[in-house]
Amino acid sequence: MPETTARLLADATPTAPALVLRPWTPGDAAGLAALGRDDALRRWTSFAVHDETSAALWLREQQQGWEQGRRYAFAVEEVKPSGPPALPAGHVVLKDIAPGAASAEVGYWTAPHARGRGIAPRALHTLTDWAFTTFAPAGLTRLELLHQADNTASCRVAHKSHYPLAGTRPAQPPDHPSEGHVHVRHLAERAGRPSAR
Repeated sequence: MPETTARLLADATPTAPALVLRPWTPGDAAGLAALGRDDALRRWTSFAVHDETSAALWLREQQQGWEQGRRYAFAVEEVKPSGPPALPAGHVVLKDIAPGAASAEVGYWTAPHARGRGIAPRALHTLTDWAFTTFAPAGLTRLELLHQADNTASCRVAHKSHYPLAGTRPAQPPDHPSEGHVHVRHLAERAGRPSAR
């Protein structure tokens, strides 16, 4: 089982700083509460955080996921040489992991201040590579990415990250209240790299 101190790195590009993916910590509560007020996050995700109390609950759930080996959630941070720590740029997660299972799910969101800069595809690629490296020996060969069908920005991220559209799925409230797209990445396609834009 991966350690709760795991840190993943996405290299810098000519136009963007490196990214660090690290497990969420209790110290992230205030920043999460601020991010939870974003209309886009509330519309497109099941991220139910609106204050520090709900943020602390969400953070405990992420910690429990690591401890139980079923959900691995990472805060995404941009590596900057100086200045005060910024709010996380986003979130990526590997979930629905089961011992010996061939399939799992990935998800992500990007903070408002970090959108439109290619952070989500880079973070998702890093998570995907880690997931296959870590869990393929136990049988993982397939990752699914689900999003609402009318979330065109999320669809672009999926394609840039080499998760082609594989089909649609009916609404499944409460987590998926409307029809969605299913994108799939297979272990054999692991060598793909995210597009810069």
